[in-house]
Amino acid sequence: MKLVILAAGYATRLYPLTLNRPKPLLPIAGKPMVDHVLASLGPIEAIDEAFVVTNKKFTEHFEDWAGSRDISDFAAPVRVVNDHSTGDDNKLGAIGDLHLVLKNRNIDDDVIVVAGDNLFSNALGEYGRLCAEKKAPVLGVYDVGGLHEATKFGVVEVDANGCILSFEEKPAAPKSTLIGIALYHYPKAVLPLIDQYIEDGNNPDQPGRLIQWLYPRMPVYTWSVPGTWYDIGSKETLEEANRIFSADQS
Repeated sequence: MKLVILAAGYATRLYPLTLNRPKPLLPIAGKPMVDHVLASLGPIEAIDEAFVVTNKKFTEHFEDWAGSRDISDFAAPVRVVNDHSTGDDNKLGAIGDLHLVLKNRNIDDDVIVVAGDNLFSNALGEYGRLCAEKKAPVLGVYDVGGLHEATKFGVVEVDANGCILSFEEKPAAPKSTLIGIALYHYPKAVLPLIDQYIEDGNNPDQPGRLIQWLYPRMPVYTWSVPGTWYDIGSKETLEEANRIFSADQS
C-alpha cells in the first residue's frame, strides 16, 4: 500500500507564516505538522512507501525535511514529487496531483491519500484495517456536531452499512452533521477510474470531487475519524492545534 500526501498548496491565508515555508512544515508542538500526519498513519503497517507531492517553490524544503526527518513514528521511506507548478494559475489541483504521482511513480497498488494539513488526535490504524477488509474506496468522515457548522463543508449521508448515499458540497440544508475530510482510500482496482476522471476533463481540484464522482458508480464506504480532527486553514486553528498537541505531550 502507498501513501500520498497532498502538499502543493501555497496557503496564502497563513501569510506571512507560509510565504517562505510550506504549511505542512509549520511547527506543531515542536515538530513539523506533516510529522504528526505520518505518526497518525504509522500504525497502518501495510504502507510501505509514501509520496509527498508539492510545488516547485517548496520541493527543496520537503526534500530537506525528508532527508532528516525522525523515522520513529513512520518507518517507511518518504519520497518527494515536484508537480512543477509555480502558482494558482498553473496548479494541477489536488486530484491532478494525485494522478501525477500515480503515473510518475508507476503506482499499481492500493493507495491512501491525505492532505498534509489535516491533523488527527488519534491514530488511524483502524482506518487501515477497514480499507484492507472492504477492498473498496473508503472516505474519512467527521461529525462536526451541528447542522450550521456542516454547511461549511462537504456533507455526507450514509446508509446502514456506512456507504455513501449522498455527498453535497456546502449545502444550505445539510442532511447530516457528517462531513467528508481529506482522507481517502483507493484500492488498486479503482486507479483506472482516476485516469478516466482526469481524461474526461472533470475538475482536478478539491479532492472530494473524485468521491462525488465515484459513489454513484460503486459502493464508497465511510469511516468515522475518532477523537479530534483539525483542518489547519487559519492562524486560529494552527494555534489551537499547537496548544492541544503541546498539552498532550506534557
